[in-house]
Amino acid sequence: MSALRIGVLAYPGCFASEVFGVPDLLTMAAHVAGPRHAGYRVSVVSPRRRVVASGGQELAVSPLREVDVLVVPGFEPAPGLDLDGRLAPLGLEVAAIRAHADAGHAVVSICVGAFLLAEAGLLDGRRATTAWLLAGELARRCPGAEVRPERLVVTDRGVTTTAAFSAMYDFTLEMIRRHSGADVARTTARIALLDDARTSQSPYVDARLLPRPGDAFSHRVMRRLDQDLAARYDLTALAAACNVSTRTLLRRFADETGQSPLEYLQAARVRRARHLLETTDRTVAAIAAAVGYKDPGTFAALFARHTGRRPRDHRAAFRRGAAGPVSPRPAGSA
Repeated sequence: MSALRIGVLAYPGCFASEVFGVPDLLTMAAHVAGPRHAGYRVSVVSPRRRVVASGGQELAVSPLREVDVLVVPGFEPAPGLDLDGRLAPLGLEVAAIRAHADAGHAVVSICVGAFLLAEAGLLDGRRATTAWLLAGELARRCPGAEVRPERLVVTDRGVTTTAAFSAMYDFTLEMIRRHSGADVARTTARIALLDDARTSQSPYVDARLLPRPGDAFSHRVMRRLDQDLAARYDLTALAAACNVSTRTLLRRFADETGQSPLEYLQAARVRRARHLLETTDRTVAAIAAAVGYKDPGTFAALFARHTGRRPRDHRAAFRRGAAGPVSPRPAGSA
């Protein structure tokens, strides 16, 4: 087997850590695999002679060359980011990405590097992902793509997209697994303290940072549901409180938000449960009751469907010290 040729495309303002994260992990994998393994030939390439990355870091770059895999890092997704203004000066890079794909070689984006792939026309008709915070914007800008915001890594016909920042390691471990074998990938992950078994970015989503969909009517419905998450879902009473029929409520809410009131309520209950799992010592059964579920098994199944993890697994991964005394358990809780 010959060495896998990998080029990391550097461009003005790209995240420097995403330029070097992939090569550094591949270097570790090469050491694990040993000198007899063909390994990896990695270069940082650019159509420009000079590239200044994030934080003012000037990068040494090589001219564009033929590689087996072209990796496109992300850039800083600052608040109020003007994507059109950010992407407009990157015509050289977009053309290089398109030419590489047209030659039949693999292309990989890290985080919001997916927007450069979209500009190159590579996501139309393909499944893709990106950082959960900007997945909605990617879907809006690239309606021909099937954006999967819950996925960490998506590969579709030679084009791979990844979720935010650390997902570059999930992609790289998969590349190591395919080129160097599962044992090398597993050992590399252990040395680097990486989780080589995660598959979803759903557990990391913080809905408070996402734009809230809908207009005044749906927001009124959401507020009523948010007021008592543990209350039994009663569509008839909810419609009466909003002075509309149940049919009108369902139609208007779906038109404004793309989901049903029950789907919104379930997601809100899961968000509250996540917070309680991360910040209190309440049992899973007590938390289930606090968000409206008498049966912990039903709650656990719903929680796993939304986050990709069972409640106890989520607590183990995201537990933070509770601020203040441990919350008391409701009477009769397990």
